[in-house]
Amino acid sequence: MTAPVREEPCWASDASSGDSPGRATGRAPSARVTGGLTADVAVVGAGLAGLSTTYHLMERDPSLDVVVVDARHPAAGASGRGTGLLGPRVGPAIDRAARRYGPSMARRMYLASVTAVERVIALTEELGAPCGLRTGEQIVATRTASGLASLARQARTYQALGLDVPVLSAAAVRERLDVPYHAGLLYRSAATLDPAALSGALAAACAAKGVRFHDNSPLRGIHPGRGDTPTELLFPSGTLRARKAVLAVNAAAGPLGLPVGTVLPLQVHAIATAPLGPEAQEALGGRRGTALVDSMSLAPYFRLTHDGRLVVGGGGAVHLPGLRADRAAALRNATWTWLEERLRRLHPGLAEVPVSHRWSGQIGMTIDDLPVVGRVGGHPDVWYIGGCCGHGLAMSVAHGSHVAQSLVEDPSAARGPGQYPWHRDRAPRVPLTARPARGLLRAYLQSMDREARRTP
Repeated sequence: MTAPVREEPCWASDASSGDSPGRATGRAPSARVTGGLTADVAVVGAGLAGLSTTYHLMERDPSLDVVVVDARHPAAGASGRGTGLLGPRVGPAIDRAARRYGPSMARRMYLASVTAVERVIALTEELGAPCGLRTGEQIVATRTASGLASLARQARTYQALGLDVPVLSAAAVRERLDVPYHAGLLYRSAATLDPAALSGALAAACAAKGVRFHDNSPLRGIHPGRGDTPTELLFPSGTLRARKAVLAVNAAAGPLGLPVGTVLPLQVHAIATAPLGPEAQEALGGRRGTALVDSMSLAPYFRLTHDGRLVVGGGGAVHLPGLRADRAAALRNATWTWLEERLRRLHPGLAEVPVSHRWSGQIGMTIDDLPVVGRVGGHPDVWYIGGCCGHGLAMSVAHGSHVAQSLVEDPSAARGPGQYPWHRDRAPRVPLTARPARGLLRAYLQSMDREARRTP
């Protein structure tokens, strides 16, 4: 009898059996925020961004009294429901970044993302938690004429900027992965890992340093402090007053009314197979640890896990607010079905392998493809992190380190000539309440979906 498909990430099942590396959080479930609490620093959001901020704060100043609050529990959101691809990318593609921000800044942006990848790899060793880490390469590849043109523009820009991102022919792609792609770009600084395990290891390290955690406490409102008056955070069963606050709440910024521009909540999807046989594992990057991302928006991408499963993500993204539950469920099922169809076409060894898990997770998107890492409403001691646009595994950790440094040291240092375009207080605003704007958003998502589905 075929086992039922579990609607959770494949590492969630491993955690229950104790087989997933680095899963133990080292802390018991935490109580809600009740009554009136105080702290030096309040961090709202126990995903990678919030936990990285907390970890780096405690590394810089162990005397701080830090409280971490989450609407559910650590890694309950995107940080535990991603696909675990760790690669260099932040903001728009390199050719568009060079046109928008200039060649020098585009080069610095790319190198910052490479450093972020290397930092996450080092962090797993620092934490003593392997997290299913597999270092290797990442290929951004294509099977369409428009994809070839896009990769060619990017390749020329990388070469002009003196960056080591070589072009791979179809044969060179085949040497690494036995899949039918026409060409690709090779990113050498890359890896894959279990994102929930990394989040759990960070939470355990923070708890060991004396950080207090409170679960099941969704933020309902905020009263920023002024002068000697602390910031007050409002929760269903209590309040938390702190000298400084970090709101690592991603797309929840909109419902909270935070003045950080528009960070759209989009639901993305993934499936995972049962462990593959040795031949299929080798054909799909087993020895090299190579992952592949299709260059077309929302087209499938895949990677092997530490225990030989193939994780495949992509498909149509869904804008959640206002969507009926039955409609959302129908779209999820349709996308999972489409991903399985694409999975079967990748390689003959995948024709009969069972799909064991399927899941979805919410990411935060901005209209200009850049994250937002900055102050909330100009308040020097209230910061926001969000909008990584699907590239948050490495950059969330980097953003947390940046905010921790800004809180402990002189905040003006983060605003000088060395800042990056994502070090900003707000993204462009999209008036989603207006019917024309909703129509534009719907058309944008549908165009990305059609582009992905045209991929053979």
